[in-house]
Amino acid sequence: MANIDFGGVTEEVIMRKEFTLAKAKRVLKDETIAVIGYGVQGPAQSLNMRDNGFNVIVGQAKSFKNDWDRAVEDGWKPGETLFDIEEAVERGTVVQYLVSDAAQKALWPVVKKGLKAGDALYFSHGFSIVYGDQTKVIPPEDVDVIMVAPKGSGTSVRRNFLSGAGINSSFAVHQDATGRARDRAIALGIAIGSGYLFPTTFEHEVYSDLTGERGVLMGALAGIMEAQYDVLRKNGHSPSEAFNETVEELTQSLIRLVDENGMDWMYSNCSATAQRGALDWKPKFRKAVEPVFKELYERVKSGAETRRVLRECGREDYRERLAKELAEIHDSEMWRAGAASRALRPKEKAKTITRATKGVSGRGAN
Repeated sequence: MANIDFGGVTEEVIMRKEFTLAKAKRVLKDETIAVIGYGVQGPAQSLNMRDNGFNVIVGQAKSFKNDWDRAVEDGWKPGETLFDIEEAVERGTVVQYLVSDAAQKALWPVVKKGLKAGDALYFSHGFSIVYGDQTKVIPPEDVDVIMVAPKGSGTSVRRNFLSGAGINSSFAVHQDATGRARDRAIALGIAIGSGYLFPTTFEHEVYSDLTGERGVLMGALAGIMEAQYDVLRKNGHSPSEAFNETVEELTQSLIRLVDENGMDWMYSNCSATAQRGALDWKPKFRKAVEPVFKELYERVKSGAETRRVLRECGREDYRERLAKELAEIHDSEMWRAGAASRALRPKEKAKTITRATKGVSGRGAN
């Protein structure tokens, strides 16, 4: 375990060279890991663990035919390593509950019934536990309740594993019934291919995650892009120019410089005009959006966002409504311009990404 200075604050980090794959196998040598849900995180985590040599089975409802068929395509064998959810839970000693948050609420009676004393109930998101008053997911007192939350989509979890890089993950223990909960959590984090692990709590994970995905990671990013694109188009710029100045340059160039060495390094490797403009306008954008982030965090912490998620995602027509909302984005001029721009990129790069992520999609839990 290493103590790392993060901007003047020292934090504990678990590195793979310290908690090795061999050690993880010793901790989990008698475990059967049942991955429940083959939608988003399920494929990535189960495939990584299988490739790493752990005893893994998958539980998936046959009624979700696309997910069941994808599991079969990925080599999970019905009756041997692929089961319906109820049987997988009964067979598992570690139950990785990776269906969607709304589905966790709906399936909880089935999962709870199959849990045995000494099992570990594993999450990749703190949602169901933290908002238990709404989800009714209240684990029995005789099971470990743990979490490993990869900081990225299922796509990234699998792709980073295949590249050897791994993806950073947080981990937490909510309930330690066996005295082994922490070791189990860390071992599972290593098993799924985490680059390094850092401790958190279920509360902190869900508050930061819901804020992040509604904010910078997805919601705010998409909204800011749309606003800038629209302003450029209304001032006579072509779709190609507006898209390249809004999205393409960010995703294909500048964000990679930030990733490599930080925001200041990216600024110092841009033109003096870009530097000065960015430094002048950064405070204006911060002042404009900080109140929105404060409102967002309070809604997350109060459970208001959770109530909306459970209400909307639980509707019978939710999939149809979601498809309509996503189609509006897909069919918008900005993202049609994006499709044209992506088609002009080198084809070999696109093939490589497709190979690395086959059968894995989405962010967060299934």
